[in-house]
Amino acid sequence: MGFWTPTMERYWRTALEGSDVTVFAGASVVDPAGYDNVMVSMNRDGGSPNYRERMPVPVSMWQPWLAWMGRSGGTRANFFANPIVTVAGARVATLICYEQLLTWPVLQSMFHEPDVIVASGNGWWTAGTSIVEIQRTSALAWAALFNTPIVVSFNT
Repeated sequence: MGFWTPTMERYWRTALEGSDVTVFAGASVVDPAGYDNVMVSMNRDGGSPNYRERMPVPVSMWQPWLAWMGRSGGTRANFFANPIVTVAGARVATLICYEQLLTWPVLQSMFHEPDVIVASGNGWWTAGTSIVEIQRTSALAWAALFNTPIVVSFNT
């Protein structure tokens, strides 16, 4: 979805007017200190981010040393936040991109017994590599291990 802004929220609220559809999609929320990779849940009544990425890619995205040097920027890591979010009445374990390859976000979420896993990511920058397939395979393996339904979506 790009950047989540009040304009984007109005756009989706208008697009979903008169519908019972709930959209759960990825976006970024930017502020002066940095940004969060998020998943936004929206319907005809509006929407807001309800999942914030727990473990962004270190160095390229998550750069905690910037704050130590008095600078802003980089993605925030929300290590212990939102292991489960509710979307249209379902308990959802969300795994954005790199989180699909790691043990902590999966185990933290599975402890809360979700109804479904939603695994998403942007793979457009990985053309010609196997990165998206590795992430997809990892997410499917986690779902099989925990016998939990999964929805997988990548922008490629």
